[in-house]
Amino acid sequence: TSLPQAVGQMALFVGIGIVLAIVGFKVFDYFTPGDLQKEIIENKNLAAAVVASAVILGVCLIIAASMLG
Repeated sequence: TSLPQAVGQMALFVGIGIVLAIVGFKVFDYFTPGDLQKEIIENKNLAAAVVASAVILGVCLIIAASMLG
């Protein structure tokens, strides 16, 4: 493959990965009680932010593993 083709494929995977990470966070937020995003932004809840970051990191690891495999 050529360099422009490889860059295009990389950009596609980045776009898909970001969209799937956002969807994964929204799904987690939907199934947890309360509004996680509101807790983090309005109430400045550090514990909720740590949980949300762990969820996003876990979702991203799963997405990366599925793209490489």
